[in-house]
Amino acid sequence: MVIEQISVFVENKQGALSEVLEVLAEGKIDLRAISIADTSDFGILRMIVPDPDKTLALLKAKGITASKTEVTGCKLPDEPGALYRVLKTLEGISVEYIYAFLTRRDEDAYVIIRVEDNERAQEVLRAAGHTIIGSEDVYSL
Repeated sequence: MVIEQISVFVENKQGALSEVLEVLAEGKIDLRAISIADTSDFGILRMIVPDPDKTLALLKAKGITASKTEVTGCKLPDEPGALYRVLKTLEGISVEYIYAFLTRRDEDAYVIIRVEDNERAQEVLRAAGHTIIGSEDVYSL
């Protein structure tokens, strides 16, 4: 059970992020989660959206460099130490990055985790009692 994430190459210049967000707004794409990391020259915008294929097509049609990546999602209690317990469970599995978000739906938090092996990560998380979330859980938020 993986979640498809859209990653967008964004030049580090005024208006570049707005250009991407304008494409999403015009396409009526609702963001479920978003993260951006930058360097002095460029940034990588990562986002979870209800329709990754449509989003990718809209971005590429506007000449924006974007790709789709599979990530793992995990539901955890919104309490101190919860993320630590999830990451402790993943010891031995390389974690490239994470970002988290809350929802209006319940009292839990959600974390998106990019790992080297989604299947193995989900297996060890489930075995430790963590709740894995899938695309249907996140896209419908």
